[in-house]
Amino acid sequence: MTLVFSGVKPTGHLTLGNYLGAMRRWADVDQHQADALFCIVDLHALTVDHDPARVRRLSRQAATLLLASGLDPELCTVFVQSHVDEHARLSYVLECVATDGEMRRMIQYKEKAARERERGGSVRLSLLTYPVLMAADILAYGTDEVPVGDDQTQHVELARDLAVRFNQRYGHTFVVPRATPPQVAARVMNLQDPASKMGKSDDSGPGIVYLLDEPDVVRKKVMRAVTDSGREVVYDRAAQPGVANLLEILAACTGGNPSELSGVYESYGSLKSATAEAVVETLRPVQERHRELCADPGYVEGVLRDGAERARAMARPTVDAAYRAIGLLPAAAAGAGAAATSDIGVTV
Repeated sequence: MTLVFSGVKPTGHLTLGNYLGAMRRWADVDQHQADALFCIVDLHALTVDHDPARVRRLSRQAATLLLASGLDPELCTVFVQSHVDEHARLSYVLECVATDGEMRRMIQYKEKAARERERGGSVRLSLLTYPVLMAADILAYGTDEVPVGDDQTQHVELARDLAVRFNQRYGHTFVVPRATPPQVAARVMNLQDPASKMGKSDDSGPGIVYLLDEPDVVRKKVMRAVTDSGREVVYDRAAQPGVANLLEILAACTGGNPSELSGVYESYGSLKSATAEAVVETLRPVQERHRELCADPGYVEGVLRDGAERARAMARPTVDAAYRAIGLLPAAAAGAGAAATSDIGVTV
C-alpha cells in the first residue's frame, strides 16, 4: 500500500487555507487509500523566536483540529514529531549528506535571512538546516507520497535528492518520495492580499479565516475581501485575482467549478455573500467536533500517545538501517558484552 506522510507546523492558528488545501483531502482521500501518517511538526516551530507555552498550546490545538477535520486514528497515524526520536536521529545523518549550498538555496531561508540582514540581525542556524529535518520526517517512514502545496515542493525535492544521494553512496536505504499537490484550492489566498497565500503565521488577521473563527467573524472577513476595479464577475487569476480567489474558495467549499460559478453571480456583493455562507457551512462540522474533543482531552492525549508508538515502530528500522549503512557502530543489546565494551578505547 502507498505510504503518505504530511504534517502541520504549530506556528499559528490553522486556517481555511490549511483545511481546503490539505486537511480535508487527508480526511476524505488519503487516510482511506493509503497507509497515512499525519504529524504535528513541533520541532520546526523552534527555528524562529517563539513562546514555549504558545508552541505547546498550538500543538495541542493542531492535533485536535486534525481529528476534528475527520482524521480517524483507526485509519491513520496522528502524532507529534518530538515524541518520536527517530526524526532527530535521522536528521543529523542526512545533514552529513546534504551540502551547504543546497541549504542556502532554499527559498524560505533566503527570504527570511535577507529580511533579518536588512534589520541588522541574524537567523537561527536551525532555519538553515530544518529542511534536512523535514527530509528526515519524510524518509524515516519509507514515504511514497507527500501531499503538499506548491510552496512546499522544494522541500520534497530536497528529500528526493538526499534519498538518491544516500542510496548511491551507502546502498539502497530510502524510498524516493514524490510530491502530490492537491488538484483544487492548492493555495487559498489572503482575502486582503490575493497575491499572498492565506498563511497561519501571517499577521494580517482580516485577510485570514481561521478554522475556529465564529460564523459572524467569517462573514465579516469575506464580505470585506479585496476584489478588483471592474464590476463583472469573471474567473481570471491574472486580471482579477481577488474575484478569482473568492470563486476558488466557493468552488472548493461547494464542489463547483470556478469558471462555471463566475457566470452565476452578477455582482461582487452576491459572490461574497455566497462565499461567506459556504465557508461558514464548511467549517461548522469541524468546529462542532472540535468542541466535543476539547471536552475530552484524555482522548486526544491517548491518540497522540498511540500514534507516537506506531510511528516509532515504523521509523526505527529505516533509521537503524541508515545508521548501519553510513558506518555507525550498532549499539550492543541490553546486558550483552559488558566485559567486551570495557576494552574499547577512545583516541582523541
